[in-house]
Amino acid sequence: MDATLNAELLDNLLTLANQTCASREEVRVWSMSAVERLTFTDGSTAIFKYARRPFDREDQALRLAKTVGVPVPSVHASAVLDGWLGMLLEDLGAPIREADDLDGAATAMVLHRTRPAAALPVLDHEGLRDLPARALEHLGHLRKADRWEDTHDIEGALDRIAQAAEARSAGATVGPFGWVHSEFHPTSLHIGRRGWRLLDFARAFTGPGLLDLASWHGTIDDPDPVRLRVFLETYVTEGGTPDALAERGGLPAEKWALGWHRVWAVEWFMEQSVRWINDPATDPAYIKAVRRHLTDVLHLLEV
Repeated sequence: MDATLNAELLDNLLTLANQTCASREEVRVWSMSAVERLTFTDGSTAIFKYARRPFDREDQALRLAKTVGVPVPSVHASAVLDGWLGMLLEDLGAPIREADDLDGAATAMVLHRTRPAAALPVLDHEGLRDLPARALEHLGHLRKADRWEDTHDIEGALDRIAQAAEARSAGATVGPFGWVHSEFHPTSLHIGRRGWRLLDFARAFTGPGLLDLASWHGTIDDPDPVRLRVFLETYVTEGGTPDALAERGGLPAEKWALGWHRVWAVEWFMEQSVRWINDPATDPAYIKAVRRHLTDVLHLLEV
C-alpha cells in the first residue's frame, strides 16, 4: 500500500475515533492486507487493519456478526479510500492459549446457530455446482493473456468435476446452512482472558457450514477424512446439528466437505490470479496449489 494513502486512511480513522496515534507496531503484513497495533497518546491501544478489494467489506461483516450475537472484535471506526478499507478494531491483547479442536467445534456451533444475515453473499446448491465452471472461465481468461498455457491437466480435471457437479453438490443446503466464516482456522479464533472472539470475517458468506468445518485443519497437509469425521462428531456433541453427519451428494459428509472446500479454494485461487493479484510471477505457485487441490478433489468427490 502506498505510504501516502496509508497515512491518509489512518488519519481519517483517527479523526473518526477522536484519537491521536503515538506509535505503530506491525503485527502481520501481506500484499493485500496488514494488521498493526496502535498506541494512542492517552495510553490506550487499538488494532489498525487495512485491506484492499475483495477484502474491503469486513467492517460490514463484523458489525453484522456483532449485531446477531457472534463474539467478534468491536469496530471503533472504518473508512474506505481508493479501494482500501481501513478499520480501527478493539485490541484483544495476546491470547492466553491456542485454540484446539474442542474450541473450534464449539465456536462453529455458535456461528451456525446464528440468524443468517441477508446482506451476505450466498453460496447455495446452484452456486456450489457452478464453481468448477467458473474456474474454467478463469482459466480461459488466463490463457488469453498467454498465461497458464501448459495446464491441460487442470482443464481436464475441472471438466470432469463440472460434469459431476450437479450430482455431487446435492445436499448443499442441508444443515448447517447459514453463516460461513470462510477463514475458519485456529489462528482466527482468539482466546483471551475475557473469553473468545472470532477474527477475520473478510470473506464471510451464507452457505454450507461444512465448508468451515473442513477448513479448520488447513489445506497444507493431505486431506484426512477420518480426522474430519471425528471433528464433525465433536461438533454435534457440542450442540451442532446432527445433520452435519448426514450423507450428501452420494458421499459421506466428511468427503463431501473436504472435496467441495477444495473446489471452492481452487476457484478462489484462480480468481485471484485473474483479478486481484494478476501477476504472472505468482503463476507457478498458484498452478502448483491448484493441481494439488484438484488431485484431492477427484479422489474425495469420487469423480
